[in-house]
Amino acid sequence: MKRLILIGYTFAAVVGLSGCKVGPRYQRPAVVAPPVYRDAELVSTGVDNSTVSVGDLKWSEVFKDAQMKELIDEALVKNFDVRIAAQRVLEQQAQVGITRSQSLPTLSAGGSYSAIGIPTEALGSEYPSTFHGGGLIGDAAWNLDFWGLYRRQNEAERAKLLATEWGRRATLSSVVINVAASYIQLRTLDAKLEITRKTLDSRRESLRLVSRREQVGSATMSDVHQAEQLLYAAEAAQPGLEREIREQENSISLLLGRNPGPIPRDKKIILQPDPQEVPPGIPSQLLERRPDIQKAEAELIAANARIGVARAQFFPQISITGMGGTATNQLNKLFSSDASFWFGSASLSQPLFEGGKLRNNLRLAEETKQEMVLAYQQSIASAFRDVSNALITYQKAKENRIALEKETTAAGKSVRLAHIRYDNGGSSYLEVLTSETNLFSAELSLANAQQQEALSLVQLYGALGGGWK
Repeated sequence: MKRLILIGYTFAAVVGLSGCKVGPRYQRPAVVAPPVYRDAELVSTGVDNSTVSVGDLKWSEVFKDAQMKELIDEALVKNFDVRIAAQRVLEQQAQVGITRSQSLPTLSAGGSYSAIGIPTEALGSEYPSTFHGGGLIGDAAWNLDFWGLYRRQNEAERAKLLATEWGRRATLSSVVINVAASYIQLRTLDAKLEITRKTLDSRRESLRLVSRREQVGSATMSDVHQAEQLLYAAEAAQPGLEREIREQENSISLLLGRNPGPIPRDKKIILQPDPQEVPPGIPSQLLERRPDIQKAEAELIAANARIGVARAQFFPQISITGMGGTATNQLNKLFSSDASFWFGSASLSQPLFEGGKLRNNLRLAEETKQEMVLAYQQSIASAFRDVSNALITYQKAKENRIALEKETTAAGKSVRLAHIRYDNGGSSYLEVLTSETNLFSAELSLANAQQQEALSLVQLYGALGGGWK
């Protein structure tokens, strides 16, 4: 009999494994990618875009600042979002195992022993009677996956696992970009604070000189008040910058998984260097490089597999069960053939009427897939937009920085000439006040422009899908 059961299970395995999988096979939706990015020629003149893209470089090759690299390295290990994303991958791996188990047979075994004592009054005998017995039992059950119901479920969960992994990689990319951007913003605030302090030193010296001139009669009290005005304007800017620096340090600390605290850095301020060429590559490469696009496609694959799950529920569900064991009231006969028993059955269940549940479940799966198709196409279109926006932003930020460098140089010359004219009596101190105010404003604007140019490079690198490798 055991041989018959074994043969039955073997036959069932062959039938189950040779069964079909209902539902559509996955095909990637057609996507029309532009041959080149809009405005790509602005930043990649003379570079062969078919073979080179800054998005293919590791972040350590793009960002040169040693302290920034140390911060990114730490964030990739300790950042809470990175660790949460890694846990989600482990959770989905467990879910895949749970789903896979549904397609496998279940086995269980157990044993029992019981005894009962019957009083003499109940038996009408002067001797009490005791009855006891026990046995061993094992059973097995298997729902055959003839229509691919469980295989489609497993396919969907594996696609979800892939989507979760791509989500983790998208988190890695986001952390790299966020740390780089936050560090650039912090160094820009340091530069602004340094400009403010140098301006304060210069204006304190100007106030001292104007005050001495007023004491000897070669300047007026109005000149002194105007010099004080310049000094107090610079002093008013300093507390706000110091507050912003503390807040930015706290933001970076959170990215690093730390409590709020200082971020060590050199006194010498160097913003992100300006590369000579920033080739974006060709748009078709973006589909394979951007983690969010890959994640969207994995979710589409899962949605496609769920259509197969919904369709398989229209077909008969076949299951087989078996049970066997021994039962006896004598321990020494527990394993004898006379004490053995067995039971086997096969069943088939065909849904006939469920009030439209199965039909609407299939409709839901098909409509969900269409939603995922649109989400996948949207992610691609958004990626192309992000790159094009980043390209024009980078180029215009560079042009703006160059123009502000010229403005700052001109403002510095104007300040020197204004001081010469005032010292020689050729103009009032109002001209000095105006020229120094313009210089201070131009220096701060130049620091902002340098920050924007550096941030636009980070933005472009992120838009091209770099950072997660």
